[in-house]
Parts: sequence; C-alpha cells; structure tokens
Amino acid sequence: MNVDDEAKKVIWSLQHNKRTEAERNVFQPTGKKPMNKNVVYILSTLGITFLMSFALSQFSKETTHFCFLIESYCFNSTENPVAYTFYIFMNLWILILGIGVAYLIGRKIGVRFKI
Repeated sequence: MNVDDEAKKVIWSLQHNKRTEAERNVFQPTGKKPMNKNVVYILSTLGITFLMSFALSQFSKETTHFCFLIESYCFNSTENPVAYTFYIFMNLWILILGIGVAYLIGRKIGVRFKI
C-alpha cells in the first residue's frame, strides 16, 4: 500500500503482491443470491400507472358515461370515480401494450428485410 503524500489518499496496487490476505478478502462475495427485482418493478409500474390514471380522472370536470366490454355494464364518472379510474388504467395499458407489440413486430420486419 503506497500513500501519495500530495493527495493524501491511499493508492492500491496489484504489483508485487503488496496487499495482505485480509485486504484481498475484503471484497469476497457474501454467498447470498441477489434479490430478483422484477416483481418489484412490475408492481411499482402498475402502481404508478394507477396513480396517473387517478390523477387523470380528477382533471376531468364533466361527467362521462362509459361501459366495460358490454353495453349493460355501464357507469357514470361522477357516481363511480374508482370504476372510472380503473377504466382509464385499462385504456392506458392497452395503449402501452399496443405500442410494445407494434415495436416488436416492426423490429422483426426490420431484421427480416435488413432495412
């Protein structure tokens, strides 16, 4: 271990085997498996999208009449704000998934035709 007098900081060197055994073992792996963060990322993305849809539903001042999949299952945005938030949430995810699928199809077409 060399100490630079001007900089007053420690400079580690691998030359001439200058580290002690304790200094070499400082950065050994702990043996723990790293946590898989995919579930955390997916849940946080869904939560953020739901909060965005809630904020978007609050910006709308006029009453909106909307239906889920069939005509007999309709709601009013002022009477059921949670259902309206969920409706906006579903529409946002339909748009996001549509853009993702279009990107994947375009990438496959681009690879096939070498554009």
